[in-house]
Amino acid sequence: MKKKITTLKEIAKQLNLSISTVSRALNDHPDISESTKEKVKRLANDLSYVPNIFAKGFRSHKSNIIGVIVPSITHYFTATILKGILDEAAIKGYRVIISESDNDISKQTEMLKTMMQFGVDGILMSLTKRTRNIENIIKTMDTVPLILFDKVSNKIPCTQIVINEEEAAFDAVEHLINIGKKRIAIIKESEYSYNSEKRYTGYLRALNEHNIAIDEKIILSVEDITLKQGRRMTNILLSLKNRPDAVFAITDSAAIGVVQALKKFKIKIPEDIAVVGFSNSIHSTIIEPMLTTIDQPGERIGSTAIKYLIEEIDNPNEFTGIKTVEIKSNLIIRDSTFSS
Repeated sequence: MKKKITTLKEIAKQLNLSISTVSRALNDHPDISESTKEKVKRLANDLSYVPNIFAKGFRSHKSNIIGVIVPSITHYFTATILKGILDEAAIKGYRVIISESDNDISKQTEMLKTMMQFGVDGILMSLTKRTRNIENIIKTMDTVPLILFDKVSNKIPCTQIVINEEEAAFDAVEHLINIGKKRIAIIKESEYSYNSEKRYTGYLRALNEHNIAIDEKIILSVEDITLKQGRRMTNILLSLKNRPDAVFAITDSAAIGVVQALKKFKIKIPEDIAVVGFSNSIHSTIIEPMLTTIDQPGERIGSTAIKYLIEEIDNPNEFTGIKTVEIKSNLIIRDSTFSS
């Protein structure tokens, strides 16, 4: 049997009041007497009345719902960002709908449509790896504010929340140079990605500023920057006549794959080859030796993103064009580059 949903009409009928009086009583309107408010709220509670937020949003043109689209919710760094978003949303009185694109462009497009159908006030989004056609994103921005975070694009004219990717990579590579390493390999993404390109630029800048020759043989690119690929790329580096003495991987997953491969071949870390990762994932302290890495302050990225979005929701005509907000990260030095 279909369960009956209590409506304002039902409460009004039982109390012999108008629907508008019931609605105002539930919203603590000053024109409604305390006794009427108490009577309405008691019956609403007894009947398990739940306000329809979509109907309410339709009337007020504001739902107090924010949509969030991410490539993967299982990624540790993404989970920390979502925590920051959810905590800040609760403080600001917003609900959050989270959806996952699985790095699939058609799914990402579908999610944007769904968010609009839910009547969200704004959208926070981290792009899929292969986002090329941005037409549907631009179209969405004509209706609600949209802010990008982490995986962003300089083709989309909106506020973008990122970490200082280039500077962070520069610091990581400079640290390797400072401990005496001169042949520093990099494992990066082969396809265009904002994060990968920025980190690669930081790598190149560090080598140039310290007058270290760039060797294309130790610049390796892979489509998916995973633990498995980290191991595979390490095998390639070890097969070289002139091996690297350090590896900078642009994700912790790949860096951990590097560490595993080096250990398999009994190569001393960091004496023979030092390793640096990126993101300070939960696994970076479990691996032996513990991984030197760039800390990405996920919660701060999340809370910053939603603060900017709410500001744009409240002031819809004040924001146009790209505005990049960089969150500072820092290098965490551990045993994979430091021997006592």
